[in-house]
Amino acid sequence: MSESRITFGIQAVRKALQRGRVTRLFIAEDIGLRRLGRVAEEIARAGVPWKHVADAELQRLTGTDKHQGVAAEVRGGTSLDEHDAAAFLTALPAPLVLALDGIQDPRNFGSLLRTADAAGVDLVVTARSRNVGVTPVVSKVASGAAESQALAEVANLARFLDRMREIGIQTIGTDERASESLYEVDLTGPVALVMGAEGEGLRRLTAERCDRLVQLPMQGVVESLNVAVAAGVCLFECLRQRRLARPPGVG
Repeated sequence: MSESRITFGIQAVRKALQRGRVTRLFIAEDIGLRRLGRVAEEIARAGVPWKHVADAELQRLTGTDKHQGVAAEVRGGTSLDEHDAAAFLTALPAPLVLALDGIQDPRNFGSLLRTADAAGVDLVVTARSRNVGVTPVVSKVASGAAESQALAEVANLARFLDRMREIGIQTIGTDERASESLYEVDLTGPVALVMGAEGEGLRRLTAERCDRLVQLPMQGVVESLNVAVAAGVCLFECLRQRRLARPPGVG
């Protein structure tokens, strides 16, 4: 469903303005438009209504004092349900999906959305009742990706992994105990990378639904990576393999 939400910070607001998602702006009383630099240009171009507000009001709207003096009310993107997500993926020749099994830290979720956007992920899938939503903090950390990345919220992630397998998408979960390395797997076809929650990793039922489990080879004393960092490694390995697999002359 589509709904309005608050995003904040210069980069996030600027990206939302560029995509035509902003309905109104809130600017700190002690900041003039000129001090906002390129954001001021985007505001003028978009013709979006704005008003000065006290710093306390900006903190109330954003939930933080690190708002950089600007916040925006943004029309949220449409989150797909199970049926529409399956139909969307079926229409793609070789979809790349990032499935998240219960991410609770909004900064991690924001980083995951930003990385997914950068790596060309077609769809990010979350479990509706287990994953943090797109909060103002998520939107700021995502730097515009929260407004551009295709999202699906499903009632049961394990069941949706089954559905993806039915339509020909290989499901690959990450698990530090797996015997197979990420770099031993062909990631050039339809793939869904499944990442577990902070600290807990994949739930048993989720792991059992994956076609295979892989681990990232670790060389130092650290046993695991932050989920957003691990997702970045996995997604850009997908991107690397896919580019190498393209016929000459294909962009």
